Order: sequence, then structure tokens, then C-alpha cells
Amino acid sequence: PQLVPPMFRQSFLVLMSLSMLSLAGCATVPDDWDPPKINIENFRSIPSDSAGPRFEVDLRIQNPNQQSLDIAGISYDIALQDIDLISGVSNEVPLIEGYTEEVVTLESGLNTLELIRFFARLGSGQQTLDRLEYRVSVRVDFRGFMPTQRIEETGVIGEPRTAKTRSP
Repeated sequence: PQLVPPMFRQSFLVLMSLSMLSLAGCATVPDDWDPPKINIENFRSIPSDSAGPRFEVDLRIQNPNQQSLDIAGISYDIALQDIDLISGVSNEVPLIEGYTEEVVTLESGLNTLELIRFFARLGSGQQTLDRLEYRVSVRVDFRGFMPTQRIEETGVIGEPRTAKTRSP
């Protein structure tokens, strides 16, 4: 007599295979792997057919590793005074070889309602232009088993900046 029905045996084999693949994926991330360094290189207004303004943002991506970075996509937000004003995404990112850098251009849009909120704060006296805090948040998704990287830069316009990198 069979102790384990065939359906349970197949499910167990599939579950074990997925577990092994998952462990192999974790093993492919080298211990000495450093997150890419990302800086805003350029920011410019572009013509728009839509109601809201559009921008191009050039991000300089530096790969401080021996391995190439195969990036599936990038998303980012730019905030002033904790109000997300600009955001953009792109899946058109070239392969970045080890110890090289590339400039990636992303199109972005302005969140008009948040811009109105920002100006309302200025008009009400809740905010002045003397001290503008900013935050740039970038999420980089890689092809393969590399973990998603979240890079956040904060600061005050005209003062030194602070950068943080997080992995989930």
C-alpha cells in the first residue's frame, strides 16, 4: 500500500524545488556587493502635449562592483518639504559594466495637486523659501536574483546632503 498519495508527493517535490531555487538565489548575491551610486546629473523642462509640465531627469549611475548591473527598471520621486512633487520611471536602462558609469535619462511628471499644496503652504506662512528640505528617493530593480535597492538622499538646498541605501 502507498503511504503518500501521488498528488501530495508531486506537491512536495515542487515545494522543495522552489525552496532550493530560492536559496540558490540568495547565494548569488556576493557579500562584497555595494549598491550603485546614483546622482541627479541634469534636470530640464521638455515640451508636453498633456495638461501638466514634463521634465527629463538625467541620473548618473555608478557601478562600484566587478559584476555588471543588469537593471530591469528605475523609479524615483523628488520631494520638497515632504511633498512629492516630481516622479518618473523607466525600463530603458543599459547594462552597466563593472567599475563604469552611465547616464540614464528618465521622463517625469509634476504632481499638480501637490504643487498647489506646496504653494498653499507658502501663501499661508507655514513655509518659507529660506530653508527648503528635499528628498530624492530612487528604487532600482535588477534582473535576476539581485535584491531591489532603495537609495534616498535628503538635505537642505544649499547645505551638505545625506544619502542612505536600503535593501529589502
